[in-house]
Amino acid sequence: LVAERAESLRRFLSRYSELARMPEPTIVPCDVPALLRQVAAVQPAGRVRVAAAEGLNLKGDADQLQQALINLVRNGVEAMGGSQEPVELRALRGRDAVVFEVEDTGPGVANPDNLFVPFFTTKPGGSGIGLVLARQVAEAHGGSLSLQNRRDRSGCIAQLTVPTQIGTHPI
Repeated sequence: LVAERAESLRRFLSRYSELARMPEPTIVPCDVPALLRQVAAVQPAGRVRVAAAEGLNLKGDADQLQQALINLVRNGVEAMGGSQEPVELRALRGRDAVVFEVEDTGPGVANPDNLFVPFFTTKPGGSGIGLVLARQVAEAHGGSLSLQNRRDRSGCIAQLTVPTQIGTHPI
């Protein structure tokens, strides 16, 4: 029992330190369609459908954005359970931002009040840091992350918005 609790505490502290040490983003040009293809490539084959206009670019930290999107896509894939329907991963050109959307057909968000509470999870074996980390990435880029239930059917849509300008400095 003591060994189990020690291992549980070690995992907790490891996850906590991930949240506490988020580095500043390294802002470089990013090819958005390539970024989305890389995110889809780490999921099981056929589970993610990607859509982005060729030539869509932004400046940001590709590694951080990729990890945030991987967390959102993984949540969507897991929410859909055994369904063979793919999660939709899109990048849209907004007026002053690139909007990444992750759309699934799972059961939707049951408790929106706790979505961004560190270590809160409803998934067996979940860590409760995926959404918190994704939101930290969005905010470090001057953007935002929102999740809401779909209106057209069951499921959830996550929107990660990254502005094309941070403060007064174009990116």
